[in-house]
Amino acid sequence: MTVHDLSHIPDRAAAQRRTLGVLRLAVVPGQAAVAGTVAVVSLLAKDMLGSDRLAGLASAAFTLGAAVAAIPLAAFMRRRGRRPGLALAFGIGAVGALVAATGGQARWFWLFIVGMVLFGSGQSATLQTRYAAADLATVDERATAIGAVVWIGTLGAVFGPVFTPLEKRFGMAIGLDEYVGPFLFAAALFALGAVFYLLLLRPDPLVLAGGVDPNASRVRPIQQARRSLGVIRSSRGAMLGLVAMAGSQASMVGVMTMTPPHMDDHGHADLSSMVIALHIVGMFGLAPLVGRFVDRVGTMRAIQIGAALLGVSTIVVQIAGYVPLLVFVGLFLLGLGWNLGLIAGTTLLTSSVPEEARVEAQGTGDLTLSLCGAAAAFGSGFVKEAFEFHVLADLVTVLAGGMLLYGWYTAARVNAAVSTAR
Repeated sequence: MTVHDLSHIPDRAAAQRRTLGVLRLAVVPGQAAVAGTVAVVSLLAKDMLGSDRLAGLASAAFTLGAAVAAIPLAAFMRRRGRRPGLALAFGIGAVGALVAATGGQARWFWLFIVGMVLFGSGQSATLQTRYAAADLATVDERATAIGAVVWIGTLGAVFGPVFTPLEKRFGMAIGLDEYVGPFLFAAALFALGAVFYLLLLRPDPLVLAGGVDPNASRVRPIQQARRSLGVIRSSRGAMLGLVAMAGSQASMVGVMTMTPPHMDDHGHADLSSMVIALHIVGMFGLAPLVGRFVDRVGTMRAIQIGAALLGVSTIVVQIAGYVPLLVFVGLFLLGLGWNLGLIAGTTLLTSSVPEEARVEAQGTGDLTLSLCGAAAAFGSGFVKEAFEFHVLADLVTVLAGGMLLYGWYTAARVNAAVSTAR
């Protein structure tokens, strides 16, 4: 693993506390902007198209936008710093929300999709705040810092949907479509987060850590992704971190997306909102404890435990077809396994690549994560429709098992290399 030398920073601990405070403050409106539109985006698309068949394109466009923005955003921050990069991405997300609102109100589906792609830039910034949390963290507190930022996203994830009905009524009161109002509020929330970053994220954590290079090479995103993937593949730890992040995202999204329809098939649709709420608690609510746990037991062991929890969760969800209340347990474990995989994978990836390639590698990690999540969301419905839910759950169990074996294998190879070096 590479050494993250922060000894040249005066009063590093105070700067880190300020950074975490600002990130927590800004990530709440960002997460609320995203969560507040989740409940209406497909409904607005369906209303425009008149059917469910292509309604999922709007969510897919949002996820694709987050993936596409990951590499350029990382490259921009490598040259300019976290503060302008995060603020710019939130600003683009705000513009995207307004474009999507315009497309929805005018019933121009193509414009609505363009807006959702731009809207995804805000989600990309929300994801990359966890890297900003690690910039000034020492090696033994990095996962704790990431967990502290991931956890605060719970507030936005809860507040967003809670206020969605009020936002819908406000939109209707000023003559807009019922589903357009939440996009206006999302634009305002992203803009608020951008202002927080611009005004308060000083000093810039990446600048202070020495990770900014104004003369960094400017290459096309595809070339940058290839270059960063080469750096990641050269390190067993970085590769495991990438697999943990992407595999956990695909596992979680695939099962979570199809659990409400699965419950509806068994006559328990009325419980689905409570199940998803408990799932979100598992995803975010325990993140500070998960971060400390990862720092204590080590990233590789934490990844193995997270993969095991993902596998167990899919087995429990299948059994829940016979014992309905077990679906609560299954979805909570699914969220907790994702949390472990995300935090431990992010920490391991960040710690395992050279300093000069770190920011670009982080962007490539989020690109891979977003693409795997989009593929899982898009494919899960086809698998359930063609083969039923239990086959989807079986596939995720196999994926989790593969992650667990890969974690064991990588840990054994790394330990063997350390023993040989001694």
